[in-house]
Amino acid sequence: MSEAKRNVTPDLQAPPLEAEQPRQRARTMSRKEMARQFRQQVAAGGIDPELQTLMAEMEASRPKSRADCGTGPRPCPYVSCKYNLYVDVNPRTGSVKMNFPDKELWELADTCALDVADRGGITLEEVGVIMNLTRERVRQLETRGLIKLRVIADDGPRKIPPDGDDE
Repeated sequence: MSEAKRNVTPDLQAPPLEAEQPRQRARTMSRKEMARQFRQQVAAGGIDPELQTLMAEMEASRPKSRADCGTGPRPCPYVSCKYNLYVDVNPRTGSVKMNFPDKELWELADTCALDVADRGGITLEEVGVIMNLTRERVRQLETRGLIKLRVIADDGPRKIPPDGDDE
C-alpha cells in the first residue's frame, strides 16, 4: 500500500448535512440514574429558587381536564402529563424515556397525543414522525394493540338478551 493511501482518513469531524442526519433514538433513564442526578444537583447547591418559583406557577396553572388544556399553550409545557409525547414514564419501573433526546420541547410540531387524536386518522408514517419511531414499529404496535382490544372484547361481560333468554 502506498504511503499516500495509508495517510488518508475520512473526515469524521465534518457535520452531516441536514437531510443526512439519522434520527436520534429515544433515551431511557432509570430511577437510579435520575436519583443520582438529583443528588448531584442538590450537592451542587440545590435547585435554583427562581426555577422553584417557576415550577410552582406552572403547577398552579396546570389544566385539570381536557377542556382546560384544549385551548392551552402549544407546544404543551406539561411534560409530566400522560398524554405528552416528549417523555414516557414506565409505571412499573418508574424509568423515563426521552422520545426526542436531540430536540427541545418547543421544537416539536405535536406535543399532545390528544391533539393528534382530535385530528382524526393519520398515516403510519405521520405517527412515526410524531412518536420518533419507524413506520414498521408503529405498524407492529398498532397490531399488538388491536390484538389486546380483541382479547378484552372477547373476555368482556356477555349481554343478556332483553327477553331474558340465555341464548
